[in-house]
Amino acid sequence: MKFFVDTAEISEIRELAATGLVDGVTTNPSLIAKSGRKFLDVVAEICSVVPGPVSAEVVSNDFETMLKEGKKLAAIAKNIAVKVPLTVDGLKTCKALADAGTMVNVTLCFSPAQAILAAKAGAAFVSPFVGRLDDVGTDGMQLIADICQIYAQYPTFRTEVLVASVRGPMHIVEAAKLGAHVATMPPSVLKQLFGHPLTDKGLAQFNADWKKTGQSLL
Repeated sequence: MKFFVDTAEISEIRELAATGLVDGVTTNPSLIAKSGRKFLDVVAEICSVVPGPVSAEVVSNDFETMLKEGKKLAAIAKNIAVKVPLTVDGLKTCKALADAGTMVNVTLCFSPAQAILAAKAGAAFVSPFVGRLDDVGTDGMQLIADICQIYAQYPTFRTEVLVASVRGPMHIVEAAKLGAHVATMPPSVLKQLFGHPLTDKGLAQFNADWKKTGQSLL
C-alpha cells in the first residue's frame, strides 16, 4: 500500500518525506488556504519535495473552466495529479486530461457506482471518503471493499483506490486488508502508525540492559 499525506504544510511534508515512507501528497484549497500562501506556489514547492503524485484540486465546477485549470496545474510539474470532483463535468474533465497523459484524482466518491464511472473516465486515482461516510452512520470501509472487488473483475481498469478521509490507524489497516492501493492521511495519523506501548516498553528494557554492560558500539 502507498502512503500519501494529506496536508499543505511544507515542514510536515519534508519531515515525513525524510522517513522514506511517503509516496505522495494530497492537497485541496482548504488545506492550502491555512498556509496563507499563494496556491500555485505551495503546490510547486510540494512537487519539488515529493517525487510521487501530488494531488492539486481545481476550484471551478463547469467543464470548460475545470479543463483550463487542470491544464494549468498539470504544467507545474510532471508529478501533478489534477483533482476533480465526481460530477458529470468533473468526469468529462478527467477524460480529457487523462487522454492527454495527465494523472487525475477523482475525489468525493461515496458509492461503488461513482467509482465505476471514475475508472471508465480514465482516472489514475479515485478517492472514496470513508470517514465522512462513518460520520453519517454508513460503513465507509464497506465502500472500499465494494470498489476493490469491482475493480478486480476488470483488468483493463487502471484506477487505483485512494482511501481518503482517514480518521485513524485502523482505517489504514482495514483498507490494506481489503487491497486498497493507496491511503492518504493527515500527518498525525501517519505518526500514530509508529506507536505501540509494547515497542516502547521493549526498547526501554533493551536500553537499560545495554547500559548495565558498560559497553559502547562506537
